[in-house]
Amino acid sequence: MIDLSTNLGSRLREARRARGVSQVEAAEGLGISRPTLIAVEQGRRQPTAGELVDMARIYGRQVHELVRESQPVEALSVRFRLEPGTEDETRAAVDTLQRVADDVVELESLLGASAPRAWPPPYDVSGLPLDVAASQVAESERRRLGLGSGPLSRLRDILEEDFGVRVFAVDLPSRIAGLFAVAEPVGACIAINARHPHERQRWTLAHELGHFLLHRESPEVTMIDPTRGRGERLAEAFAACFLMPDDGLTRRFQSARQARGGQFTAVDLLQLAAHFEVSAQAMALRLEGLRLVAGGWWETLIARGFRVQDAREQIGIEQSRRDSELLPLRSQYLAVGAYLDGALSEGLLARTLHADRVTARETVRRLAGSSDVAAEGSLQSWVLQPAQPEGPID
Repeated sequence: MIDLSTNLGSRLREARRARGVSQVEAAEGLGISRPTLIAVEQGRRQPTAGELVDMARIYGRQVHELVRESQPVEALSVRFRLEPGTEDETRAAVDTLQRVADDVVELESLLGASAPRAWPPPYDVSGLPLDVAASQVAESERRRLGLGSGPLSRLRDILEEDFGVRVFAVDLPSRIAGLFAVAEPVGACIAINARHPHERQRWTLAHELGHFLLHRESPEVTMIDPTRGRGERLAEAFAACFLMPDDGLTRRFQSARQARGGQFTAVDLLQLAAHFEVSAQAMALRLEGLRLVAGGWWETLIARGFRVQDAREQIGIEQSRRDSELLPLRSQYLAVGAYLDGALSEGLLARTLHADRVTARETVRRLAGSSDVAAEGSLQSWVLQPAQPEGPID
């Protein structure tokens, strides 16, 4: 027998549930009775080392993931509704989010650095037309946060710092744009597809923020072509209003139009889309929705042979870099600070960052001379100094 933390039983239970394994199936795979498994999960019986190894295999985990002392993140898989035909890729995506969220909770538990939460109460928009509800919520949040009516150039930072929502950039299947869930102790978390273009990632962030503000107890897997229930349509409408607010967009549109003697061209569309960091299609549809251009204008452009990428290259609009940083910036600072203080070995640092050791060292070099995050979560500027020189790469 081995002596482990009091959270072991609950961690084993959540790992089993996250894998979609029943108690009966797990007990059979372990060669023990179901009552014995229940006793293990309730903390009344400690597993043997051999049983832990078998559980790690059955649950698709590493042994070190099962024996952490921190409180486990609730099994996310049981919270999501799996759409027919997407079960396998959705489970894989949720499993990835589960692992990353668990790593962040473990890091914060080690350092005693819980993340601040600034969650506004969920909005009640029942009875309101969809477009009215989306506009009101978007305007209220921009006003509450003092964001004005211009482009949101630091959208991920806004979600993490002003809302207390954790954002992870994860390699997801191409059809999945993002995931949103609230689970303890990690709180509200969003995964965006690290492979998607910058504009698609921003739209996904705004879409998932809509879910957070309107119905945060309903986890969502956002597909590229989702079934459009009211909740999804409301989140989409919110994303449009939040990223392209009525007043700011109308002013920019009128300015561009006046500069061309009352005309608004495809070049103006691309420049306006780049200004607000959205796709040309999203901008065109938003302009149509505000009745600033005629309905069907975008479809007409495409029918006439308009090609966005070719046009962007001709007028010199560069492609924005996608967000590929897996962990929130705060978590990266915490991990680097813990490493430099000697609380994490280089191997554990690399594991926490989900990187190889070379990449982990590059992260240390990049962040060490910038700023650090205090235990309560606030940024404080000072230069981090390694406690010991870095050793050779194993």
